[in-house]
Amino acid sequence: MMGYYILIGAIALVSWLVSSQLKRKFNHYSKVHLQNGMSGAEIAQKMLDDHGIRDVQVISTPGRLTDHYNPKNKTVNLSEAVYSQRNAAAAAVAAHEVGHAVQHAQAYEWLTMRSKLVPVVSVTSSMSTWVVFGGLALGAAAGVGLGYWIAVAGLVMMAFATAFSLVTLPVEYDASKRALVWLKQKNMVTQQEYKGSEDALKWAARTYLVAAIGSIATLLYWALQVFGGRD
Repeated sequence: MMGYYILIGAIALVSWLVSSQLKRKFNHYSKVHLQNGMSGAEIAQKMLDDHGIRDVQVISTPGRLTDHYNPKNKTVNLSEAVYSQRNAAAAAVAAHEVGHAVQHAQAYEWLTMRSKLVPVVSVTSSMSTWVVFGGLALGAAAGVGLGYWIAVAGLVMMAFATAFSLVTLPVEYDASKRALVWLKQKNMVTQQEYKGSEDALKWAARTYLVAAIGSIATLLYWALQVFGGRD
């Protein structure tokens, strides 16, 4: 178990470093005010209109960096600061979240795949580690048999979470790409504002990359514990 705690600690440290840098970037680019004077909410609405999307609502949601697109009720949820602020960071986040709405409207295959995984992952992700650990403990006490297969079942559950993390990567990178292309093509931002938006979204994407790497590492660790312990 010590190796597991070291792995989790390392992943948590890297995640914290990336998240801290992301917050610094957003704080910095929040001071780069848009020359067009548009708020994040206005940016989001215009991007929706430009893509002919009329059934998605832009709303404000509490918190910081809580921005997301909800495909169930078709809402672009912008954190309070992004919703009302008029800066490069707000423009980047707002356009990124609308990028997900555009993916949904165009049936982007990776988003569809991720949506299908959500119900499974919501049930299995929180218990997978405990199932694997319980199976290993049972196997150690009673020998190879039921415990082994319980641990394998836990690995399968964990694999769904890893698949979800991997599928999330193209979804997030594509949403950022759509956002930046639209911001540039529609001349929504100046060159300086564009660079700020681009840099902010790059750091946001890295949080998902770290999460995916961490998920793969965790899966491999437990797979070695399960399969490596067999004669």
